Amino acid sequence: MDTNELKFLLKLLGCANYKSSFSASIFDSFKGKDKICQNLGDRELLDYSREIATVKILPPGNALLKLEPAQLPITDKELKVLEKISKAAAKVSPSQIKISSLKAPEKEEILKTLSERGLIDAEIKRQRVKAEVWLTERGLEYLREDYTPKGAATINLDLLNNYVRFLRKSLHDKPEQVSTSAHQSEESSPETIVNISDEDILQTIRRLDRELGTDNYLPIFHVREKLQPPMSREELDKALYRLQASDKIELSTLQEASAYTPEQIDAGIIQNIGGPLFFISVN
Repeated sequence: MDTNELKFLLKLLGCANYKSSFSASIFDSFKGKDKICQNLGDRELLDYSREIATVKILPPGNALLKLEPAQLPITDKELKVLEKISKAAAKVSPSQIKISSLKAPEKEEILKTLSERGLIDAEIKRQRVKAEVWLTERGLEYLREDYTPKGAATINLDLLNNYVRFLRKSLHDKPEQVSTSAHQSEESSPETIVNISDEDILQTIRRLDRELGTDNYLPIFHVREKLQPPMSREELDKALYRLQASDKIELSTLQEASAYTPEQIDAGIIQNIGGPLFFISVN
């Protein structure tokens, strides 16, 4: 990460909710801020308001226009937009697609729909008017846990203050953990007293998925290795069920067991019917 990219992130750290208007005066000193923003966005350290910049028709779109009207799987408005795009010799911007009955927001939605169906190619860029930019969860995690300053650079003390305040806040927000008594009877079941939130568990799942390259299909045993202890197996199972109920994750069963050891399979969540829940996918 170069110095200007770091400074850009530190500017956002000083904004409310780590979010700002892209045209705000705090970014006036940055030369090439569009490129900086794009580079950081490509690495998922920040995100920004986006819009469709240009579109062009694809072969499936041209083929659809040759169908009989009764066979068309799109609405009349979608058809009008597609016809307009087909008449252009090259890429066109949404503003060049003139249809009096369509307002800009509706036209934008139609273009998104046509793109999702593979009928047109839509080029997505930063929103030109009233764009906002903000730090992502990945960006916050990177600054909090992964970033290591190296070399020489000139950093304004106000920016350093933003970073220090952020780290202090993260430290204060870190869940406290209390271990059980070392003299607990072997006959009694151990009780884990811990304050790990569901959001902490969700962040752990995301981090493990990135580190292990499991492509949003993380085996549960990795999470158990990370969180048990301090959590008990029952506590973690209940937390995963809560995350699933709130539609933040999906839990799925193991179809092919040969790639895993019996111990790893036993780390799944046992069900009354069917195999154990084994994989976690973040929604």
